[in-house]
This record gives sequence, structure tokens and C-alpha cells, in this order.
Amino acid sequence: MVYIFLYLFLEVMVTTYFASILGGFATFLEIIITAFIGIFLLKNFKFSLMMNIKALTQGEITQEDFIKQNVANAIGAILLIIPGFLTDIIGIFLQFGILTRILTKVFTFKVAPKQNQTHNENNFYYENQNFTYTQKRRYDDDEIIDVEVIDDSKSIKHS
Repeated sequence: MVYIFLYLFLEVMVTTYFASILGGFATFLEIIITAFIGIFLLKNFKFSLMMNIKALTQGEITQEDFIKQNVANAIGAILLIIPGFLTDIIGIFLQFGILTRILTKVFTFKVAPKQNQTHNENNFYYENQNFTYTQKRRYDDDEIIDVEVIDDSKSIKHS
């Protein structure tokens, strides 16, 4: 709750500062223009997402970079839609990756340790880039066990 009030306070202070410099009409135009830019970026997000998926599958970027780029672009576009100079500044920094680089230096991704994948009798493992695919072996009919469960509970009422 404190963070919301802190954000609102900073947003009002930054917006009134820039509005006093630019004037009312220019501030209004800035809000409208950045909202249209944010909507345009959000509508075209699927194209950049498809390009990033292609780059990820071809091994050109890592999973961390994929997540960083797509989350930053989506949040940046949403922040551009929200009126206010502070959210617009943060949204532009997220679109260009400036704030993303700063945040990833402060907060690092935890990477799971790689396990050695081997071929055994029951499973076939294939490791490609950062993805692991598992294919189960089909069992023969003589290895299937048929089980019947009989409940002797007297608490069940029969109708």
C-alpha cells in the first residue's frame, strides 16, 4: 500500500513538473500520442514475440534473454498507455532495454544446474539447446499389470 502512494506521489510530482514546462496542450498531446504508441506496440507485440521465438528455437538467444525482452516490451507498452510522465519514461526505458539491463544486474536469474542426460532402458533423452525432450518407451503386453480394487468399507450406504 505504501508503494502505491509513493508511486502516485512521484507520478504527480513528475507530471506537474513537465506540465508546467510544456503547458497544458502539449501535455495533453503527449498523453494521447504515447497512448497510441503503446497501443500500437501492444498490437504488434505478436510479431516481435514470433521473431524472438524463432531466435530462441534457432539458439540465437537464451531463455533468459527471451523472457527479458518479451516481458520488458509488454510492460513498457502498457506503461506507455497509462497517462503520466513517469510511467511514460519507465515505459520508454523498458522498450529500449535500458531499464531491463539495470534491473538484471540488480536481480539475477537463478539457473537450474544441468544434469547429465543418459540413455537408459525405459527412457530416451534428447537434449537440444536448453530444452529436454523425453520420450517414453512403449511397453509390451506381458509387462502390463491388471489391478482390481475392492472396498470392504461398511460406511458406504447401498440403495
